[in-house]
Amino acid sequence: MIPYGKQDINQDDIDAVLAVLQSDHLTQGPKVPEFEQTICHYVVANYAVAVNSATSALHIACLALGVGKSDTVWTAPITFVASANCALYCGAKIDFVDIEPSTGNMCPKTLEAKLIAAKSVGQLPKVIIPVHMAGHSCDMRAIGELANQYGVKVIEDASHGIGGTYQSQRIGSCQYSDITVFSFHPVKIVTTAEGGVATTNSKILADAMALYRSHGITRDQKQLIRPDEGDWYYEQQDLGFNYRMTELQAALGVSQLARLNDFVSSRNRIATLYHQQLAHLALTSVEPLENTLSARHLFMVRLHQPSRRKAVFDAMRAQDIQVHVHYFPVHLQPYYQQLGFKEGDFMDAERFYQSILTLPLHPNLTAEQVRFICHSLRDALS
Repeated sequence: MIPYGKQDINQDDIDAVLAVLQSDHLTQGPKVPEFEQTICHYVVANYAVAVNSATSALHIACLALGVGKSDTVWTAPITFVASANCALYCGAKIDFVDIEPSTGNMCPKTLEAKLIAAKSVGQLPKVIIPVHMAGHSCDMRAIGELANQYGVKVIEDASHGIGGTYQSQRIGSCQYSDITVFSFHPVKIVTTAEGGVATTNSKILADAMALYRSHGITRDQKQLIRPDEGDWYYEQQDLGFNYRMTELQAALGVSQLARLNDFVSSRNRIATLYHQQLAHLALTSVEPLENTLSARHLFMVRLHQPSRRKAVFDAMRAQDIQVHVHYFPVHLQPYYQQLGFKEGDFMDAERFYQSILTLPLHPNLTAEQVRFICHSLRDALS
């Protein structure tokens, strides 16, 4: 089977994890802050808070921005459910902004129209969560300017996006957002096995997220409410969670980040091979905006005959090619339909879903495998 995504683990990665196993620190120690600082240096952000998953990072990002029961959060309907669930974890309401069919990302024009309508009835969202689908950056300048205009906070869900750029700035620099979230699941650009991180340029937000990730507990003398009773003393100052990243995960992450640029280059090289060999087929690839560099987490195509997707999917899987579909629109999930969403609410997202197919893409995919995938797709389409 040619997988749609796969981690790349080398001897340096193994040695880094082994060194932690032989050390005195397995859960919390020097590697987690080293990983956070490595992320900060790479994306050029002031702070990074490492956690056990991007889902956890989204949750504490919402909490740090004060999302609660009286609030609404907007995200895109083409995404993994975590981008929406994080608002519900906080007791808030969720709504969606339709996408641009060419990128799969939140459409700024649709966002503007929805903000105008929401302001007119006094129902502006507390937070907007644009999703960098497939590693392609959203138009963050347009989204950020609208957010500033309407007094809305922004969390970038860049689970697919580390290593990418927008207008020559690293995704994660938070130039047009309050917080950016990355994922390090094994199929992502770099991996910590499971894990995530939230970057921000605000010390207040970073401190709040650090508190929420560890039971709401602090040992920092400067933050203590009661007098410090001794070296053993700590305080729970809020209701937090056990969302901490381990030393093992952080060590793997530090090692992986040393190859991040190589991974992104390889993914873009493979995307170019796909472009060359799929040029005359009845499909259109989902591509990033101009003046951006995509991390190329996924290579997605839109079939010109959506009705044939199931047959094409089955034919490719029969050839041991793990094509995939990313994603079933969140608002059509049974749980979200119970909240009142229905078919026809976000038509661009629904049409996008009906035609998309994800082809394998990972750094170790060979040119020969790409040719085989494209040949098999050509046969399946014909």
